[in-house]
Order: sequence, then structure tokens, then C-alpha cells
Amino acid sequence: MKSCARDYSMAPLFLVLTGFLLVPLASCAGHDYGQALTKSILFFEAQRSGPLPSSQRVQWRGHSGLYDGKANGVDLVGGYYDAGDNVKFGLPMAFTVTMMSWSILEYGKQMGATGELGHAMDAVKWGTDYLIKAHPEPNVLYGEVGDGNTDHYCWQRPEDMTTSRQAYKIDPSKPGSDLAGETAAAMAAASVVFRASNPSYSHTLLNHAYQLFDFADKYRGKYDSSISVAQKYYRSVSGYDDELLWAAAWLYKASNNEYYLNYLGNNGDALGGTGWAMTEFGWDVKYAGVQTLVAKFLMQGKGGHYAPVFEKYQEKAEFFMCSCLGKSTHNVQKTPGGLIFRQRWNNLQFVTSASFLLTTYSDYLSSAGKNLKCASGTVSPSELLSFAKSQVDYILGDNPRATSYMVGYGSNYPKQVHHRASSIVSIKENPSFVTCRGGYATWFSRKASDPNLLTGAIVGGPDAYDNFADERDNYEQTEPATYNNAPLLGILARLSGGHSGYNQLLPVQLPAPKPVVTKPKPSPQHKATPSPASTSSQISIEQKKTSSWVSNGRTYYRYSTVVTNKSGKTLKNLKLSVSNLYGPLWGLKKYGNSYTLPAWIKYLPAGKSIEFVYIHSASPADVSVSSYTLV
Repeated sequence: MKSCARDYSMAPLFLVLTGFLLVPLASCAGHDYGQALTKSILFFEAQRSGPLPSSQRVQWRGHSGLYDGKANGVDLVGGYYDAGDNVKFGLPMAFTVTMMSWSILEYGKQMGATGELGHAMDAVKWGTDYLIKAHPEPNVLYGEVGDGNTDHYCWQRPEDMTTSRQAYKIDPSKPGSDLAGETAAAMAAASVVFRASNPSYSHTLLNHAYQLFDFADKYRGKYDSSISVAQKYYRSVSGYDDELLWAAAWLYKASNNEYYLNYLGNNGDALGGTGWAMTEFGWDVKYAGVQTLVAKFLMQGKGGHYAPVFEKYQEKAEFFMCSCLGKSTHNVQKTPGGLIFRQRWNNLQFVTSASFLLTTYSDYLSSAGKNLKCASGTVSPSELLSFAKSQVDYILGDNPRATSYMVGYGSNYPKQVHHRASSIVSIKENPSFVTCRGGYATWFSRKASDPNLLTGAIVGGPDAYDNFADERDNYEQTEPATYNNAPLLGILARLSGGHSGYNQLLPVQLPAPKPVVTKPKPSPQHKATPSPASTSSQISIEQKKTSSWVSNGRTYYRYSTVVTNKSGKTLKNLKLSVSNLYGPLWGLKKYGNSYTLPAWIKYLPAGKSIEFVYIHSASPADVSVSSYTLV
């Protein structure tokens, strides 16, 4: 579809009297949802932490956070920065992964048709690779790297940051059922995404999800009571009951294990799934999401003897849909321009999340041949989808300000985004170090457009009266976030690719993602050393590519890695960290989150070497020494 690129100063105007406000409406051929989808996925590459791969498309970013977790003796390199800062917050990151996965599961076929399925799956995997690292033991989960207080004191590129990279965890003595539950949901949802294309990885994700759910359910507590530094930024106001149900729903969807269906049926009343009628859905409050999922199970005929309970879930799901449409007994607030409004600070997160639920529920109803029954009358599935579309169109520029709230889409979009990396000149263009406070003086206070375009980012958006100030210090409105974009992927794919007659209640069958073709380039090898004793003078690691071949349009490489004991002493208890590995490995033994010598090699004498090999379709994996003993 042709991009609207709305400019109300040029377009024909029609004025509609709404209360006391004159709202300009424009006639236009429509939006290019496929282009918006491409841009919205690209935003996640700008949020990456860790060593960037050779396939990185956002070229102004560089490697960052290469020693995350080192102070805690664990590899926590990778993952996503949540918004415009350089902190990795576990709860919103996991929710982002869950919603990206749900988007793919519902509309992966449409993504495949646009050529974006591979990029979307890469975005999910960048998140789950980190979440796997963050879960080194069944009942241990790291929920934050860095802290908002020290981070917000500075305005630095992630490549320069000098702030604390302390990591914070939950465990049986300091539980966090909401954090563990959301991470279980993310792992479970992602396991379905990779079930056909990468079954081994899918199995790993599902096992982590099982363990995390058990951890969340057995050791109950709010995560922000255990990780108190998160309270100021991502306080769990709703508690953890909703995440327990949310995780159970995703585990049932991923495993088809009746245990989790029983959990939903037996705990729906006690944990609020059948009782809470919500008008919001987001990283904190998951009730509307789990109610929508359970309603789908019911429409799929999976309710069994829990059908009466699941009907209560469905009633609450439909209350949410009706309230968004303005057809319930208690409706959501809307701006004069028609946008769902929940709060001034980053309101668009609620708009994209709600619009996703409306879109999927519309398709569930269509597949079941049913309508939505609201307090003010019956609503057709097409009306639900039409309203969701109106919200997306508002974001893309159909609003009283004629502003696109997706950076880089259209001709009038935010230019002074509250985002450290985009607001400071790229380290590749000017490698001069940006100091903690110097960044505020030189870059934050600059009244000019960002030097780097944060393509695809959905910013916080307008206020209750459709007003918006494009100013970098206006963080309530100009700061983007990963969880703003994640639900939007599915809606944009649906609007771009249509319904295609697909029955949304049938089991998910994702098409094979098209290979991502990028120009190969050398990528610097990451040599993180979580243990201070891991030095090149003691142990050397040498990697080389020994062969390559093309299969189904994708190039695969075989790498040989030689580890040599250069210490002059006998090497025992060697543990290696291998990250950014996307294929099978031979010659080492997997041990938790690390690799050790194979069972037939008890130690490595002075001057001797071992070799292991692996195959994947990427640049060399990152291999480093975690710990060892010299005797």
C-alpha cells in the first residue's frame, strides 16, 4: 500500500466538531504497513547490547556491555536495553520477547510473505539467548544489569558507558514470581517460534520455561522486593498472580501438557483470572492477555470440564475488548483524536498492546464464526479489527498533529528522541570518549535533530489532548521502549498481509524464514573473561574456519577451535563460555551454562591442546575462559 506520509498542511482538510475541539481529518490512500513492519523490527537492532553480529543493519551502533555479569561471575552479555537508557531490565525485556513471539505465532505467515519473518525471529532469539544466560540454575534468575539511578545520572553512548554494571538476581531466599513467571512465558512462547526451524533450541527454551514456572510457583514473592533498585523504574504494581496464570497459559500452548491447563482451571478464581475485568494490558498487568489466550483455548474446544471456568476468563477478555471500543459499562479514556489514553508517561505502550489483543481476538472470532457481545450491543469481528487499525493509523500519522510517532516513518516524526545512543554522534564517526556528565552538556541539551536515526522506534506519544512536544528532555513523550514495538509487529503484519483465509484457531505452522542476505564483513572477536584469572598468558584460544557450504540458500561454516594450556602447569576444571552459537558443537561437554573438557579428558598437561568444532551460519562464536585450576 502507498505510504500516507501525512502532511496536513498540504492535504485536503475536513473539520469534525468533537465537543469543543476541531479535529482535522485527512483523505489519504492509506499506509504502507509493510514498510512500517520493516522499520519496527529494525528498532530492536538499535537496542542490542553485547557484541554485534556481522549481519547488524543499524550501522551506527557498536559493541557494548561486553563484560556484563563479570563482577557476579556469570556471563550476562547480550540482550536488549529497554528504552533510552543503558540498563537491561529483565521484566520488560521478557515481556518484549513474549509479545514478539506471540506476534510471530499469530501472523508469521504474513511476515514470511513480506520477507520479515527471519528478521523477527532473529529479534526474538537475541532476547532468548540472553534470557538463557540469565537463568544459570533452576532457581536463580538474573533480573537486571546496571541500575537506573547511576545510569540516569549519566548521558553516554552504550559503547562508552562507565556506570555500574552490577547484576541483580532472584533466588529462593529473594523470590520474584512475576519476573520468573514472565520469563517462563517468554521462553515457552519462543519455543513454539523455533519448534520447526531449530528444534534443539526450542527444546532448550521449553526446559528453561518449565524450571522457571516451578521456581515462580514454589517460591512466591514480588521481584521488586528482592531487586529493590527496579522499584523506581519497573515496579510490579499488579503483583505476581497474573504472571503465574500467563506463564501457565503459554506453557500449555507450548507443551500441550494438561498440567498447565489444570493450573488455569484450578487457580482462575484464586489468582484473579476469572475476576479481574481490566482496561489495560502491558508489561506489568497481564490479565487481559491471559484471558484472551484462555478464550482462544475455549474456542478451540480445549476447555473440557473447565469450560465453565474458562467462560469466565472469556467474559473478562470480552469486557476488555468492549471497553476499548467504548461499548462497555466502563470504557477506556480516549483523546479527542480517538487514541486510547491510559497515562501521560509512555501512553503508546498501552495502545499497541491493546490493539494487538483486539486484532487477534477479531481473528479468533472470525475463525469461530462468532461475534462479540458488548453491553451496548453486538460487535462484528471486522469492527474490532477496524478499531485496532485506527489506533495503528493514528500512530503512523492519522492524528490532529499529523505526526508519525514511529521514528523514520512518514515525513513528520520525532527528531529529538530521548535516547542516549541516537542522540550522541556514533562512535564509528567520532570515537572520542563521551564522559558521564559531558554527554548532558554536549548532547542532551542540544536543540537539534539526533545525529543517528532511531528507525522504527515508537515513542511515548501524545497527551490526553493529542498534544506532543518533540524535545529530548520530554522523556514522558519522546522516549521509546522495546515493549512499545513488540505487539506492533503482529498488527502490522496482519494489516500488511491480510487474513488470507487462515483459521486462527488451528495449530501454528510457521513458514520457513527466508535467509537474510547480508554482505559478509569481518567481526571483531569478543574476548570477555568473566574470571580475573583468565588471561592469554595462561590459556590461548584460536579459532579458524575450516569449511563452508550452502544449503537452502543459507551459508553454513565449520569452525575449529583450539584451546592450549600455555601455563607450564597442569590445567584442571576448565570451564569455557561459548556465546552467540547457533548450531551443534562437538568435543566439549555441556555443563550448566558453560562447557567443560569431555569425559575422557580429565586434565590438560602443560603445552597440550584440545580441539572442538561447531557448525552454524554466522561469524565465529564468542569463546572465552570462565574458570580453571592450575596444579
